[in-house]
Amino acid sequence: MHCLQGGWLALLAIISLVLPTAYGASLAVMSIDLGSEFMKIGIVKPGVPMEIVLNDESARKTSTIVALRNGERLFGSAAENTAVKFPKMAYWYLTQIIGKRFEDPHVEMYRKRFPYYNIIKDEVRGTPLFKVDDETTYSPEELLAMVLEKAKSSAEAFADTPISDAVITVPSYFTQAERRAVREAAEMVGINVLQLISDNVAVALNYGVFRRKMFNSTTQYYMFYDAGATSTSATIIGYQMVKVKEGDRVETYPQLSVKGVGFDKSLGGLEMTLRLREHLAKLFNAQKKTKTDVFTNDRAMGKLFKEANRLKKVLSANTEHMAQVEGLLEDIDFKAKVTRDEFEEMNKDLFERVLKPIEDALKTSHVTLPEITDVILMGGGTRVPKMQDMLLKYIKRDVLGKSINTDEAAALGAVYHAAELGKGFKVKKFLIKDACHYPIVVEFEKQTAETTEDKPKVVKRTLFGRMNPYPQKKVMTFNKHVKDFSFNVTYGDLSFLSAEDLKSFPDHLIHTYHLKGVEEALKKHAEKAESKGVKAHFRMDEDGILHLDKVEFVFEKEGEAEESTWSKLGDTISGLFGGKDKKEEEKKPATDETAQEIPADEEKKKDETTEKPAEEKKVDDNKTDKKDTEKADNTTKTENKTEEVKPKVLVIKEDIVAENVSFDIPPIPADKFKASKKRLTDLTAKDKEKKLLEKAKNDLEAFVYDMGDKIHDEDHQKCSTETEREELSKMLSDAGEWMYEQEEDAKKEVFQNKLKELKKAVKDLKHRVKELIERPKALEALNSMLNHSEYFLVSVKNLTLGEDPMFTEVEANTLEKLINESYQWLESMTKEQNLTPLTEKPKMLVEDIAIKYQALDREVKYLINKAKIYRPKAKPKTSKNTTSTNDTKTNDTKTESSTGDDKSAKSDKDEGPQLDVPETETKAPKRRPKSKRGEEKTEGEEEILQLDESDKQEKSQDTTDKTKDTDDTVTHDSSDL
Repeated sequence: MHCLQGGWLALLAIISLVLPTAYGASLAVMSIDLGSEFMKIGIVKPGVPMEIVLNDESARKTSTIVALRNGERLFGSAAENTAVKFPKMAYWYLTQIIGKRFEDPHVEMYRKRFPYYNIIKDEVRGTPLFKVDDETTYSPEELLAMVLEKAKSSAEAFADTPISDAVITVPSYFTQAERRAVREAAEMVGINVLQLISDNVAVALNYGVFRRKMFNSTTQYYMFYDAGATSTSATIIGYQMVKVKEGDRVETYPQLSVKGVGFDKSLGGLEMTLRLREHLAKLFNAQKKTKTDVFTNDRAMGKLFKEANRLKKVLSANTEHMAQVEGLLEDIDFKAKVTRDEFEEMNKDLFERVLKPIEDALKTSHVTLPEITDVILMGGGTRVPKMQDMLLKYIKRDVLGKSINTDEAAALGAVYHAAELGKGFKVKKFLIKDACHYPIVVEFEKQTAETTEDKPKVVKRTLFGRMNPYPQKKVMTFNKHVKDFSFNVTYGDLSFLSAEDLKSFPDHLIHTYHLKGVEEALKKHAEKAESKGVKAHFRMDEDGILHLDKVEFVFEKEGEAEESTWSKLGDTISGLFGGKDKKEEEKKPATDETAQEIPADEEKKKDETTEKPAEEKKVDDNKTDKKDTEKADNTTKTENKTEEVKPKVLVIKEDIVAENVSFDIPPIPADKFKASKKRLTDLTAKDKEKKLLEKAKNDLEAFVYDMGDKIHDEDHQKCSTETEREELSKMLSDAGEWMYEQEEDAKKEVFQNKLKELKKAVKDLKHRVKELIERPKALEALNSMLNHSEYFLVSVKNLTLGEDPMFTEVEANTLEKLINESYQWLESMTKEQNLTPLTEKPKMLVEDIAIKYQALDREVKYLINKAKIYRPKAKPKTSKNTTSTNDTKTNDTKTESSTGDDKSAKSDKDEGPQLDVPETETKAPKRRPKSKRGEEKTEGEEEILQLDESDKQEKSQDTTDKTKDTDDTVTHDSSDL
């Protein structure tokens, strides 16, 4: 708990809002941790650094499920209940089949696990489709889009602001097609995907953000073991501080890099739940309480699936537990005891596969177990005791890392990254280097100038090797191709996959690109320029999706030898003011943002050279940066000293047309995508209309019951007759019956109009009751105001006298008249109200009482405000008394000990009228004349005053009585008002 509190405090310092010129609602961003069984949603908005969204049931995670029943969409718990009663109408675990071909073994496994789904093949794309009825089908992308839309609406409701930008997590082993499918699903419902981030990377980011001070330039390795609902993976992450050049500065930031990954796509909690369900079904059949086989009843199997899921969690903390299902089949209850040993025995073969992902991750990363700082657990499957025991035994440690929230770490890490990518927030940078899991190769036929009858040789070049970091750009150069040609982009060596996973790649071919215009470009520039080859610019973006940005034929030729004097002068001035020199730009080394060039036509031996480990590359890159920077500085100095004339090289680029023939799962066609988007929009509008209808029904029902109870309470009985109450009771009773007689497809306006009719019928009664309840309080407030106003009037009249009055007689008379009129009105209306029955419209209204109160309050406040700004007129100065200075000082001391009554008397006599204001108000300081108070005065004897005449004497008194200045101000109490 202490760690979490410290983490949140650290996060408040990490994330700060960049105040925009126009405060907009689009500042908020969200993350969606898209698990196969549950999804978690995180948000960042102004004033909220990072928070997990609560759904409609106030839960922090929501089932990744959508149910379609009777034209209605259900999500969360409601959809789970539908999955029990009507399994074929609820769709979940959609990430298991999205972006896959119909023949994929994982799709076949999905059909076996959930045999009640009617899954057909999409003949256009070759992907699975869910057939709802004879006319309706849904693709996995459409169903997943519904789930994502629900996540979006939950985030918006929680944040109370529109949100469209999101970072979505996906399993790290997702292929190109699967990642594109998730993006398409998000775009269908208006979600702007900032990035698809691997779930293991999101967890590693969340772990590192709160521990950035632990990292240094030496790489620290951590293992994240994730046992989820449908898959298990192990990831080796390296943390280190790296230097990054930003403009003219070199900044140091923490960075996480994926060093190795191992995974098992079918090892997860779902398989354990299904096996436990089969066990429970066999136990029920063995009891022979029904003639029907429980395996043939989908609803009964749905109930057993829910109970098996609950039982699995309980057995993680208990050695045995009783499984119970009421009315499982033919109203027969089921009850049976299951032990943890039985559970582990039925999943024995699954537990044997627990360590394989760790072995693969270590092998890929070339990191040994002793080098691992800690092994961090994530995913619900890691709560299984047997799995924890196996992990402890393998890694030979006493404890496993449990310092992160296994349910929410991915969502929090993703939303932190979303805040960094968003436009409205500034966060401390934490660099991410994900890794490519499936190597990508470019293959082409070797082309020479001579034509031969032999079959051309096929050349393969690795474009992105396994565990290559991304995002990254690469340029492949074809130097010896002089005619139009084609090349293929395929998956490389996939031997590291299991035999089952290899079946998902029946053909490694992804794309075939046909290049046109090569020969024409060569003929156009061959005589005047030197060919530098055809360059294909590839890019693997932040989502892990490969793109071919452009293909161009590059030529170079020598231009004019000298530059003009004005050109040189312009370059020099540009350099002085920070402009970039063209020669310096050409000499910059390749970085992550600069494309790495791969020669395609070199010998095979050169291509087969092994790549350097990531750490060595990083060191080499840093050295290269330093050398290149020094060279650039030296070059600039040399150019200023010497004026050697070098031939200028002009680069000519001709764009080449690249026609793409995709052999991967094609994206959704534009017309179908548009139709799917419209269908989802219509469903959303229908859901909104349904909510409004439910609200109208609930409002009407609540009013009928509420008013039916109120008309019999004491206040309503006083304000209504027996006949009136009987009529209202009958009207409310009829309305209740009418409501349940309406058709299911009735519009919301019908119920809203009925509610208006009832409210109109009881309007007068409710008004009389309201007046009865509120009138005493209003009268009490008015009487209190009248009492205070009368006391205030006495003071006001006293302060209208004298040469310098604070108030005028007109003001005093106005207040007096208002008080008298209020008393007269109150007396007359009270008599009329006492003569009026409570069952009739009241004569004295609360609104009228409030008007009288406000009139008095306004007049009194006006006079008080005038008193606050009142300043008495200045008095003419009197002649200086002959009393000595020493006597004055003595009198000053005695004056301090005088009573408050003497002060008031002096103030009234010498300074004119004074009005005491409330104690909370600030009084203007005023100097009081000094007096001789040494002896007791006889009646009628005047007090001798020593007045200050000159500034010099005043300064002298201030210096002498510096500590007594506060006693020389005129103070007031509330006796005057």
